[in-house]
Amino acid sequence: MSAVTLVIGHRWDGAVLPTAGRSSLRIGWADDALQIEVDAAFGGSAPPPGPAGPTAKLWEHEVVELFVVGDAEDPVRYTEIELSPHGHHLVLQLEGVRNIVAEQLPLRWVAPPVVEGDRWRAVAAVGRALLPARPVRCNAYRVAGAGPTRTWEAMVAVPGDKPDFHQLDRFAPWPL
Repeated sequence: MSAVTLVIGHRWDGAVLPTAGRSSLRIGWADDALQIEVDAAFGGSAPPPGPAGPTAKLWEHEVVELFVVGDAEDPVRYTEIELSPHGHHLVLQLEGVRNIVAEQLPLRWVAPPVVEGDRWRAVAAVGRALLPARPVRCNAYRVAGAGPTRTWEAMVAVPGDKPDFHQLDRFAPWPL
């Protein structure tokens, strides 16, 4: 698998994270799926209610996320992949900003999440058919904590008055 590493090295607003607190997603095509290898900081959050697997509103819990944007412009199409250190996941397809057209799509854990101290690791695969046909941009995020200790981190900063991960025009070029 030819792969690239995406580093979540900033707070959502652009402040640089300490090296030890950074997370990464190593992504590459394996057969007919995008394989995502997670090496992320673990904030110690409790798991979402319910069993591991597809989980609605997973972004309200501790997750790493990968957004993949296609070249269609009217409306823009993109896929949001959310992975939890507790085995929960959420795959969404969107047409237009925040307009969900399909949710709780399938994801396969190649290696289920394992928490070791202040880090967690996992490998997931998402079928190519669930991603935009011609990816052109992406961004990766990490969300952890609750209340005043909640943190939002990004590969490419998405500045503003509050965290807004759907600023698609700020994303990096698709690396694969």
